[in-house]
Amino acid sequence: MKINWGTGIVIAFALFMSFILYFVFEVQSNSKYDNDLVVEEYYKHDSHFQEEMARIQNAQDLQQKPSIAYHEDGVEIVFPAVFENDKVKGNILLYRPSNKKFDFNTQIALTNSALLIPKNKLVKGRWDVNMEWQYGGKKYLSKEVIYVN
Repeated sequence: MKINWGTGIVIAFALFMSFILYFVFEVQSNSKYDNDLVVEEYYKHDSHFQEEMARIQNAQDLQQKPSIAYHEDGVEIVFPAVFENDKVKGNILLYRPSNKKFDFNTQIALTNSALLIPKNKLVKGRWDVNMEWQYGGKKYLSKEVIYVN
């Protein structure tokens, strides 16, 4: 049986397409590859974008800003001494881009103008820290990326 070049091209395309489709189905059906969205309700989240930008601008306009840093003990968030500890309210979302199972929220409860998130709650790698807080009736939002070793 002789195969001409036209039939050979069609067979090559068919094999290539089946090769690609095999990997697409493998990734979609295997629970090892997690394909979740970053934000569950994307459009609802996007509708509050202008408000979020205003809170970020409020945080950038501060003379003394809170600092977020990683130390041997964990992630330390330090507010300037001019802020009264009991008047700072809000929460901190530690977001793990690679796996949402590690994401968690922590309420802001300051002691000596600082908050420590212990290292045992954190997995090594990149963390996005979103700190939403309010002080004196004004809302703020600070976003930072830290790397845990």
